[in-house]
Amino acid sequence: MTINSLPLKNPLLDFSSFPRFNEVLAEHVMPAMDELIAHASAALDSVLNSVQEPSWESVVGPLELPLEQLGRAWGCVSHLQAVVDTPELRAAFNASLPKVVDFYSHLGSNLRLFERYKTLSEQASFKDLSAARQRVIQNALRDFRLGGAELSGPSHKRFVELSARLAELTQKFSENILDVTNQWAYYEEDPQKLKGLPEENLIAAKQAAEKEGKPGYKLTLQAPSYVPAMQYLENRLLRETLYRAYVTRASELGEAAFDNAPLMVDILRLRAEQAGLLSFRNFAEVSVATKMVDTPEQAISFVRSMAARAKPFATKDMEQLREFAKSVLAIEDLSAWDIPYASEKLRQARYSYSDNEVKQYFTEDGVLTGLFELIQTLFNVSIQRACAPVWHADVRFYTMTRSGRELAHFYVDLYARNSKRSGAWMDVSRPRRPTLTGVQTPVAYVTCNFAAPVNGKPALLTHQDVITLFHEFGHALHHLLTQVDEPGVDMRAVEWDAIELPSQFMENFCWEWDVIKKISRHIDTNATLPRELFEKMLAAKNFQSGMFTARQMEFALFDLLLHTYTHDVLTQANPAHAIQDLVDKVRQEVSVVPTPAYNRFQNTFGHIFGGGYAAGYYSYQWAEVLSADAYSLFEEQGVLNPSAGARFLKEILEVGAARPIKESFRVFRGRDPQIEALLRHSGMLEPA
Repeated sequence: MTINSLPLKNPLLDFSSFPRFNEVLAEHVMPAMDELIAHASAALDSVLNSVQEPSWESVVGPLELPLEQLGRAWGCVSHLQAVVDTPELRAAFNASLPKVVDFYSHLGSNLRLFERYKTLSEQASFKDLSAARQRVIQNALRDFRLGGAELSGPSHKRFVELSARLAELTQKFSENILDVTNQWAYYEEDPQKLKGLPEENLIAAKQAAEKEGKPGYKLTLQAPSYVPAMQYLENRLLRETLYRAYVTRASELGEAAFDNAPLMVDILRLRAEQAGLLSFRNFAEVSVATKMVDTPEQAISFVRSMAARAKPFATKDMEQLREFAKSVLAIEDLSAWDIPYASEKLRQARYSYSDNEVKQYFTEDGVLTGLFELIQTLFNVSIQRACAPVWHADVRFYTMTRSGRELAHFYVDLYARNSKRSGAWMDVSRPRRPTLTGVQTPVAYVTCNFAAPVNGKPALLTHQDVITLFHEFGHALHHLLTQVDEPGVDMRAVEWDAIELPSQFMENFCWEWDVIKKISRHIDTNATLPRELFEKMLAAKNFQSGMFTARQMEFALFDLLLHTYTHDVLTQANPAHAIQDLVDKVRQEVSVVPTPAYNRFQNTFGHIFGGGYAAGYYSYQWAEVLSADAYSLFEEQGVLNPSAGARFLKEILEVGAARPIKESFRVFRGRDPQIEALLRHSGMLEPA
């Protein structure tokens, strides 16, 4: 069977080059998935019915290409559904989703295939395989067990049913957030009521209203509109209106059709049932089976330890903010909707600069050019703009080379759109893999939701946007610079609580003067960010870091407790209320921020209910210990030191998951990770 038999008719079946995004239609999805699933199923049958002794060539090899092609095509559809969502594409995606999930569920729980892998691992010849191939097989055996391969009869059937239903529920959770966010808008004709909002945000709000043929200005709950509104609007009542709309999204306090509470309960129930079928006590135990920590209790202990370290600093941050709000802003009772506004005012008063002032120096082109120069310096590569089909006119495509040889390619999609999922992420388009004609180069997507250009001027990024961009490029570099020839152990197989190591590592460069000089370029004068202003930013680097860390630990602890003690939640008379009760208890333990009773943040907690971070949100902080300690080598040897960059490249980025991340870190740093660098970077070494 030849998959490229109809490349011109169905772009999703063409794997000869880069995806033909500009040609993909909703009508292509189902036929492509049917053909690719049939092709992969035939390859699976061939492996299972083979009379050959189990070997890499008879078990693993025949499945590699069919599974990769299915993954690439479905990945293309999933990506499009996330960045240019339409009713037609969503319907096609949801119609194909059960088939795709069913195939992968049966593949991952196939007892006969599991037995062939097990036999392969027990043969004397196993030790003759490369370390990467051995790890592929070992990971596969673990994943088979987690995928229900050891189950039989009704238990196996039920496990597969649960997997399919969970895929549908998590997808619906994400769709509800997108839909309810896009549905809400605030229109204002009186510019005085928008006093304080920066000029470029006013222009964007006016253009948004004009686009709908309405007078005045339009504010939305999308980040480029919502975040500056909460930071700068002087109208306290309007800030409260925006805040209430934002924190009640997808809840019972809004339109019932978008309420995610029933979905959360169902997701928890099905995850718990799957865990039980696998003989785990809870889903958290399933989750940590693929992570660095050994037990959920170890992760909970880590989170509570970090929360305890952060809370004195967070309390001090909050006390200072309350005092400032009362004495300077005449806000007697500081509320949740006042915190971004009062924090920005305090930052300006304490450090004599504003985020908006800094933003004028970070044009999109200037930041990208400087980022690419940094990558080139550290990792000895070149990056050039290139041509390939894209899904939107705003998307850019680049090629990465070394000594004239193509290494990788990537897409950059930076602006927020109504049809685009919120947040920022990196995803894989295709993996690195040896072929008969050479090496298939890896391809990645880097996706953000920054404010688009206004009035014909370049897009401006806040410094936080810059940090976000560097973060996502850290993920991308982990994929793009791999030298692992087995896709089964590329960066996607790295222990999940270490996956943020390269991304958080890259964030550190956003605080280095030698880097800031290269990425800053004033929108009007083209001048570099003044050293004096940078020193103010540096002085403010840990401004409210205690509050930020406490907030992250609040999310992480809620996630871990929810998935460790799911039974306690589900056995309550009203599980949705029990989830809220758990949120409230965690806030009492960790948080210092006043939170209204109507806040339903959990209903939009996409990381754990719509993404891959269930019982794993703590990974951000866990990996930050690794990333800060890794970066400390650059602080010792020079932050732009190519030798240090080459070492990070060789021992972390190039090896992916070909060896455990603990080993990779030890080889890179010469020792186990230490927490001191993170505490120093966060300004939490000394007691408050």
